[in-house]
Amino acid sequence: MSRIGKQPIPIPKGIKVQIKGQEINVQGPKGKQALTHHDDVTVKQDGDNIIVERKREDRHGHSLQGLTRTLVANMITGVAEGFSKTLEIVGVGYRAEVKGKTLVLSVGHSHPVEMPLPDGVEAQVDKNTKIVLTSYDKQRLGQFAAEVRAMRPPEPYKGKGIKYAGEIIRRKVGKATG
Repeated sequence: MSRIGKQPIPIPKGIKVQIKGQEINVQGPKGKQALTHHDDVTVKQDGDNIIVERKREDRHGHSLQGLTRTLVANMITGVAEGFSKTLEIVGVGYRAEVKGKTLVLSVGHSHPVEMPLPDGVEAQVDKNTKIVLTSYDKQRLGQFAAEVRAMRPPEPYKGKGIKYAGEIIRRKVGKATG
């Protein structure tokens, strides 16, 4: 049973929600987003709440109800407050900088890697080793953060590379001298 899907989604002040058929449009101070939901769920607005109901009473209907409710809640949170992810760069000579709409990484390759920022994603670099990515779209933010991390994932011996803030890297013991 979907316990998450049954909960109503409160709409904060200053957020506009329009539901037309299967199309949900959410607009707020940070931006605007749209979602087309599945046929097996119904989304309706009840005052200052959004309610997601399922049409099918099987396992698939339960999972779609929870998924749709979470996606709509993330849209509302994103346009109201926004999301952020922090990445840390570990390693001698590894650094990052932002040039306009491009994130430039120097992480041990023969050349600096330039990554254009997707629409709606902003980046800030603190002390050349801490990257703070912010966006109103949680999926786009997570995808770009994963692409940045994939440029130089942390290695298990010294921990050099790009990692999420708070991520624990399992370390291996190096060679033993005999």
